[in-house]
Amino acid sequence: MTTGSTHTPSPHLQRRTLLASAIALPLAHWGKATAQEGAIRIGQSTALTGPLGDLGSAMHQGAKAAFAGINAKGGVHGRAIELTTLDDAYEVPKALANVDKFLADPGNFALFNCMGTPMIEAMLPKVVDSGVPFFAPFTGAQLTRTKNARSVFNIRASYADEAEKLVQHLSTIGIQRIGMVYQNNAFGKEVFTAAQQSMGRLKLPAAVTVTVENNASDAGAAAAKLAGSDLEAIVIGLAGKPTLEFVKAFRALKRGVTLYALSVMGTPATVKALGADATGMAISQVVPLPSNVVMPVVREFQAAWKASGATAEPSHLALEGYLNARVFAEALQRAGRNPTRTAFIDATWNLKKWDLGGFEVNASTPDRNASRFVELTLIGRDGRFLR
Repeated sequence: MTTGSTHTPSPHLQRRTLLASAIALPLAHWGKATAQEGAIRIGQSTALTGPLGDLGSAMHQGAKAAFAGINAKGGVHGRAIELTTLDDAYEVPKALANVDKFLADPGNFALFNCMGTPMIEAMLPKVVDSGVPFFAPFTGAQLTRTKNARSVFNIRASYADEAEKLVQHLSTIGIQRIGMVYQNNAFGKEVFTAAQQSMGRLKLPAAVTVTVENNASDAGAAAAKLAGSDLEAIVIGLAGKPTLEFVKAFRALKRGVTLYALSVMGTPATVKALGADATGMAISQVVPLPSNVVMPVVREFQAAWKASGATAEPSHLALEGYLNARVFAEALQRAGRNPTRTAFIDATWNLKKWDLGGFEVNASTPDRNASRFVELTLIGRDGRFLR
């Protein structure tokens, strides 16, 4: 229509124009997506800034790369997937405000990959009550894995799965004298309980245990106690600042003891901050090594990452965001051409032994995560993860 014309467009043309504005996707990503009634809109509250902003940003970029690739090929049943992300800076009040906005929007189909145990714990009751799908929350905590919450779909292996894998590895290589340091909060206690139970099943001697407060004020004292014990390995159930303070304090007192930590510790920012003290640490991971191109899904991720124009090094977290987006799109595909939330939720629970190309999703019940993938990696001298 020419600028300044008094011609009134047809209702159909008006609708298409409004739709195009609402979706606001790059032209290259539309493909066949314009053939249907518009984008499937989903919302995400995550930390793009704040103390764990590097985690949230990496996952968000990985998911965006996946959705961009899917949309470029015509979307799902001809409809694009539009991800709207709001920054909560890893703060509970902001996360709740973000989720309230999404839940108040009838056009928002689902919540996707929201991040952080404290945030998810706070938002979970209202999300479950709403019936809106809560897809792939980023936490390994058991609190999201409840028997009756069919609208909550967990993918990543739990903290308990990771702790059990670490203990099994120590048992396999014959290590008996084990220490454990864990955070004095729900996360740390969950890791400790799982590790303790695993050690009991494997008939390992009881670990020497210490706790560290969230502010890391007693990290030095915890390190001194474990350094003074005759230990072969230490399992670390810490995240954020307590990890940094404990590892630096322990390394200053004693070397030659292998440190084992969970995936939440193994972020590029944490590894960089630890410097040489990170070398030789073993980290459990809940997705494959993002450089392991033997796996088809990793090759696909790398291609999507490059096509998205991302400049950061592809990381485990970016790959996790990518995988979550791929699984979401598969469930959406199975939900049919005009999916309801109920149909989508049913489709998630029908993802049985679905292999993305080296990463299997096997939904069972809401109290179980759909992936049990856990592998150990080693931090090399250059700060890179090795298998």
